[in-house]
This record gives sequence, C-alpha cells and structure tokens, in this order.
Amino acid sequence: MSSLEKNIQPYSKAIVRLLKAPVERTSTVWVDVINYQSEIQNYINQIGLELIVKNDEGFAFVKQFENSEGETLGLVTRRQIGFETSIVLAVLRQSLEEFDNNPTQFATEKFITDSEIRDELELFLQEGYNKLKFKKDLDKYTRNVVELGYLKEISKKDNETKYQIHRIIKEKIPLDTLQDFQTKLKEYVESV
Repeated sequence: MSSLEKNIQPYSKAIVRLLKAPVERTSTVWVDVINYQSEIQNYINQIGLELIVKNDEGFAFVKQFENSEGETLGLVTRRQIGFETSIVLAVLRQSLEEFDNNPTQFATEKFITDSEIRDELELFLQEGYNKLKFKKDLDKYTRNVVELGYLKEISKKDNETKYQIHRIIKEKIPLDTLQDFQTKLKEYVESV
C-alpha cells in the first residue's frame, strides 16, 4: 500500500478542491463536503481555515480565521483587485441584493448581460467620474470579475454575454462593506 493510499481520507479530494476554489452543488465532491463537514472543518482548522457551507445557495468555500486586529496566518494572500474592478463588484452585489429583495416566482439565480452591467454602472457612477474611459475598459474589468469567480459566463450571442452572478459575492462583500464602498466612491467623486 502506497503512502497516498494509506493517508488518504474519503473527504481528501473535497479539501483539495476547497483549497483551490469554492465548491458548487454541481461539483463531484459536493456530496463529500456535505457528508464530511465536521471532519473537513477539524482538518482545516489546524491551518487556520474555516469551512463555510451555504447549502440553500449551493456552494461551500473556506475562509481564513482572523484575530481581533483582522490578521490571519497568511495562508491565502490577499490580492489587490483595483478600484475599477471594485466598482463592478459593487454594482453586481447591489444588483443581487435588489434581486433577492424582489424575487420573481421562478427565478432563483440572478443573470445579467454586458449591456445590463453597463446600464447599472451608469446609475452607480456619479457625475465627475471619467465614465468614458471606464466604459472603454469595462470588458477588462468584467473579465477580472469572472476570473475572481463572482461571475460565471452562461452564453454568448451577438456580441452580448450573459452571466450568472455567483452568490458567494454576498459572503465576500457584505452589505455594510458595500455601503462603505458606495460612501467612499461618492466622497472620491466629489473631491475630483
């Protein structure tokens, strides 16, 4: 018996996937995440991580424990995403919040197109911000958001891309953070 076979646990693949990215309900390891939650939590606790399972919303992820000063062990390095990408994230988070507060009968997921993102940004960006430059580079910022895992491309038709807003955005950008960002953006625009 090899070392791998001797040391592997039934939930080992689930841990490896969780360390790389959020695991969705459609994943092959989803059942392992659900069935072995306490074992996975006990294992990753040792390296300063916490398992977050959002069963109703169909995803799970790990996040770092923080001390009272907001410091972590540094297992996952924080990436600077840039001001413009942050604006797109804020617009998507706000859009998902509005969707959840006014649900339709059959829709449980929020979908958005390139043009809808552009329209939402028009409403979000205040006077004084360089909207022309921002719109010109919007495709780049949207790709950044897709790479971060907050948008999932669903279809592309006639130069219009349809995306699904991943619900993990609610965990990563809570409402108070969204409101703080909106306040800071308004202050920034007024100072320009």
